[in-house]
Amino acid sequence: MLVAGVALIYGLQSPAANTRSVPATTAAAPPPPVGPVPAAFTELWRAPSPNTPVPLAAGAGVVVADGSTVSGRDAVTGRERWSYTRDRPLCTAGIADGRVLALYRNDEYCSELSTLGPDTGERGPNRTLDARPGVRLIGQDPVLATGPDYVETFRSDLVRTAEYGTVRALEEPGDQPRSGCAFRSFAASGDRAGVLERCPGEASERLSVIRPSGTEGDRPAFDSSAETGTDGAQLIAVSADRAALLLPGVPRLALYDRSGRGVGEFPVAAGARINVPADGVARMGADDRTRYWWTGGATVALDTATLQPRWTVPGTLGAGTRYGDRLLVPVPSGLADVDPATGAVARTVPVERDGWTGPVQVVAQGGLLVEMRGTDAVALGPAR
Repeated sequence: MLVAGVALIYGLQSPAANTRSVPATTAAAPPPPVGPVPAAFTELWRAPSPNTPVPLAAGAGVVVADGSTVSGRDAVTGRERWSYTRDRPLCTAGIADGRVLALYRNDEYCSELSTLGPDTGERGPNRTLDARPGVRLIGQDPVLATGPDYVETFRSDLVRTAEYGTVRALEEPGDQPRSGCAFRSFAASGDRAGVLERCPGEASERLSVIRPSGTEGDRPAFDSSAETGTDGAQLIAVSADRAALLLPGVPRLALYDRSGRGVGEFPVAAGARINVPADGVARMGADDRTRYWWTGGATVALDTATLQPRWTVPGTLGAGTRYGDRLLVPVPSGLADVDPATGAVARTVPVERDGWTGPVQVVAQGGLLVEMRGTDAVALGPAR
């Protein structure tokens, strides 16, 4: 009887008892394939998605997140195919390593991470994080969970690989090299996770680049960690051997090598307005050769390896996304059709946004597009 009572109490209190999971019952229909850039795009459907900081095209569909529910939608119709709901607030949702990540809040921490199949919604592994509210999940294997004074990374199997900052329960005193630092911006790529921080007693911001694969226990391994001599910079990106900071004042991109040594500064035509993301993560698109960074007033192409600026398209609303052999970049009247090699704009493809004039993040899903406009995900298809 005692064992049965304990099992009943555990069942009522366990995460599964407070979860509603409705997997898909049919196979996902693939979106139409990408073709030439059409004459215009038209809205197919929209859904509120305040908990997806970027548009999420996953598997054959689109993922939206609202309240405590993450759901998978048919890319063409917007019909809900699967859903996952907890009795806790949803902190954020993302995609990494072919799985949907849903991070829920428990008391003061965003601590309960669930993984879901993008086409079925079937539950995969889960784990506990120590992330703070406002967290972003960025990067791919490892994933970086950001925070105002603490970050951690975890692999595709969800095993934690590094912790840095204010760790709740240190294994050994002195494992963390600094305390009391305020983390201001973040970037991740491959086996590198960058943090721009402001630490007590230091004269300027510090750029720290963590190497998760070299970390043991609570003691993070660094490629480099040094003061930058600046205050008010933004960490824009890291690559296998570089890190890029946007310097305050006249827009310049400062590049640092793997050892933290400055290797050059490059002027940036950033436009009239510089975007300072509240979550500390630069708005970025990417393909194999290039990263497309939205400054707040322009889209700047950065070489994937060196992070050097290559070209700029002014007057944009977001970073842009590859569409076949072209790059589509949000602009006030629609989408600029851009040559990704040169930045030359061939034309503007009309999109009616119903008066929306704010930032637009866009991702391609086959021949369709998904835009994030504020808290709404909006699917677009070629106009007939």
